[in-house]
Amino acid sequence: MIKFFCHPFESKNDGILSKSAQKIDHRKIKRHKETKMFKNFFATRWGIVATGAVIGMLAAILQKLGNPGNMGICVACFERDISGALGLHRAGVVQYMRPEVMGFVIGSLIAAYVFKEFRPRGGSAPIVRFVLGIFAMIGALVFLGCPWRAMLRLGGGDLNAVVGLLGLVGGIWIGTIFFKNGYNLGRSQKAETSAGWILPLIMTGFLALPLIFPQVTGEAKSGVLFYSLKGPGAMHAPLFISLIIGIGIGFIAQRSRFCTMGAFRDLMLFKQTHLFSGVAALIVASFITNLILGQFHPGFAKQPVSHTMHIWNFAGMVLAGLAFALAGGCPGRQLFLSGEGDGDAAIFVMGMIVGAAFAHNFSLASSPKGVGPHGIAAVIIGLVVCVFIGATIRKKQ
Repeated sequence: MIKFFCHPFESKNDGILSKSAQKIDHRKIKRHKETKMFKNFFATRWGIVATGAVIGMLAAILQKLGNPGNMGICVACFERDISGALGLHRAGVVQYMRPEVMGFVIGSLIAAYVFKEFRPRGGSAPIVRFVLGIFAMIGALVFLGCPWRAMLRLGGGDLNAVVGLLGLVGGIWIGTIFFKNGYNLGRSQKAETSAGWILPLIMTGFLALPLIFPQVTGEAKSGVLFYSLKGPGAMHAPLFISLIIGIGIGFIAQRSRFCTMGAFRDLMLFKQTHLFSGVAALIVASFITNLILGQFHPGFAKQPVSHTMHIWNFAGMVLAGLAFALAGGCPGRQLFLSGEGDGDAAIFVMGMIVGAAFAHNFSLASSPKGVGPHGIAAVIIGLVVCVFIGATIRKKQ
């Protein structure tokens, strides 16, 4: 009798627990699906479009808040300003510790940890990547902007950017020829966690410097940092707003794999428009936001931080595009990869910062007056070096 009464009771209780467990499991499955949907959103076409649109809109807003004209965000220009702030070059008009760059790396680092994609790695032809970073910066500073700024210049009405973008596409196209013929810098190797933290820690240190040595009104130097008193370097949005925007962009760009160079490469090699849709969204969002804010001024002449020597606008971006292609990513993408722990991308970033010092110390960079005294020679030498790299480095069978 005891067994008789206990058995129905136990079975009934088991049934109640089973239904409760099913409800709990259902909620877990629902939460898992929602998390997975959020995690995968930026991998979709709408995700990359959203990323490009956000970058284009925020860049125009940063310009309104104080960043230079048609330079709400320019990775190459901002790394050049950081190089100047550290005293690696002494061009007084381009010296400022740009927090957007640090934010890109920190935001990417946060995203990589949140979604378990922080993978320290390195060792893929570091000296080659360093040299490519140097020449990518030289080419960008002959044009006066990276691919991001070329698109933002177009979104602001600067028609000189069309010539630069054609050059960028030409450089990437040359890179695809090398890809088809076996160009490969080799595989990265897994590294210690601390190795992946090196560039994020450097960027955190860079971020701390202006807090320790803030600018003193009318003074060109504060502690170890140099500050521009005029020119593009003296134009900047509030530090913490720039940092927050940089972190936000770094986060979503890491999720979406946003890359301007990759957009054109994938279009040429594989006829894929996924990344390109993000680039198009950036230009459109920038254009619309500039219109709303009264910052759209179409034409060639008298554009901010721009020159009209079209041959060298084109050639400078051919060099930059080729260097980005051979290195595997545009300057923004290299920062985002660095936040994921990619030491090879970090080497490229440091090469760009050093390249900015070379460009200004040796009069290679352009100005609104035109190409620097030795800029033409630097572009030719850079093209020769990059073609040599692309033609001679092959994947071992």
